[in-house]
Amino acid sequence: MKLFQILCLIFCVSLFNCEANKKKEAEKLTEKPMQYITILGIAQDAGFPQINCNKVCCEAFYKGEESKKLISCLGLVDLEHSKKWLFDATPDVVAQTQLLKTHLDNNKVIDGVFLTHAHIGHYTGLMYFGREALGGNNIPVYTMPKMKMYLQNNGPWSQLVSLNNIDLKTLRNDSTITLNLKLKVTPFLVPHRDEFSETVGYKIEGQNKSALFIPDINKWQLWEKSIIEEVKKVDYAFLDATFFKEGEILRPMSEVPHPFIQETIKLFEKESNATKNKIHFIHFNHTNPTLKDKHKLKDSIQNLGFHFANQGAIYNL
Repeated sequence: MKLFQILCLIFCVSLFNCEANKKKEAEKLTEKPMQYITILGIAQDAGFPQINCNKVCCEAFYKGEESKKLISCLGLVDLEHSKKWLFDATPDVVAQTQLLKTHLDNNKVIDGVFLTHAHIGHYTGLMYFGREALGGNNIPVYTMPKMKMYLQNNGPWSQLVSLNNIDLKTLRNDSTITLNLKLKVTPFLVPHRDEFSETVGYKIEGQNKSALFIPDINKWQLWEKSIIEEVKKVDYAFLDATFFKEGEILRPMSEVPHPFIQETIKLFEKESNATKNKIHFIHFNHTNPTLKDKHKLKDSIQNLGFHFANQGAIYNL
């Protein structure tokens, strides 16, 4: 009888341990990674809906048929070291820093901002760090040399510098910034309309995976590097998808050159699905049909192997 009781006890303990281990494994599967990128916005500089737009694309928002889209922005989160960074300071920075707080609330609005260039959707969010709003205290803002000079010498941005709301950190082309032992960031120059500053994309490297972020570029063939080869080197590529095709807007599209989604698809058509799967289109103009939550063009492009960045998505590094 005693032997039977002992065997029953052993069985129960084993069963309990087994269930406990299963629970732990299930919890691991639902846990966020310790370092990751999250999408904080996907729209072109002027957002969606766009100002004074009475077209069908923006009417869809006012009719409740489409959701608002925040301006193109990435968040970089390091739960292990309790740090978080923005890639671009957009006019939607208030909402985007609040979204980032749901990932990590470390009693800081942000631990740093990496700027790509001086077009309105990519740096004007800095205004909220100033005296009239946050009154920030030496928030690190990483910039290329020309961008740094522009901020230092032109108001109202110069006041952010003089009042120490922001602390400008100089970047160099293809020179890596080490955030910590597990995260690195490298800026690289890309051809764009550089009226006030140079334009860069970023390579973001984690311990296990890496990503490209190129929200603005004129045309792929104008870049000294091969976008195909650069995509092959990383795990994720968040690429300029401002317009879907030629003729999408009434003004001459040569005034605002970008690689059309059609062109990028054509460029990668002979590449493997593994390569295409790395591409996540971002930075959509309000006229771009693939900005919509659902669209047949979007479905067909995804069937070819490409992806679309979605606000709130997480990419493990």
